[in-house]
Amino acid sequence: HLQVVESGGGSVEAGGALTLSCVASERVRCMSWFRRPPGKEREGVARIWNGDGSTYVVNSVKGRFTISRINNTVYLQMSSLKAEDTGTYYCAAGNSICGLEDESWYDYWGQGTQVTVSP
Repeated sequence: HLQVVESGGGSVEAGGALTLSCVASERVRCMSWFRRPPGKEREGVARIWNGDGSTYVVNSVKGRFTISRINNTVYLQMSSLKAEDTGTYYCAAGNSICGLEDESWYDYWGQGTQVTVSP
């Protein structure tokens, strides 16, 4: 049974940086990051397709967040953080469609790691 474990969350001031890590217990085709802002629904942030290494990040974090992978570990490098980036960040893994529009494409989820950005 595949498992994913996130780490790296914390509290920073606006403009700061954090890097999140997600380790999968075995290789999967797609790994992504989602986040749940306080009082809002979970939303997709970034994904990486392990077949060719192609990546995608949503417009709200483009230019500030970078997703990358080394073996079975996926990283989310976050810089120029804003208060609106606050939330619980989840790593998701799956072997189906590699996108951010539908959470059902992912079979495996981490427990989440908290990111808090103070104004």
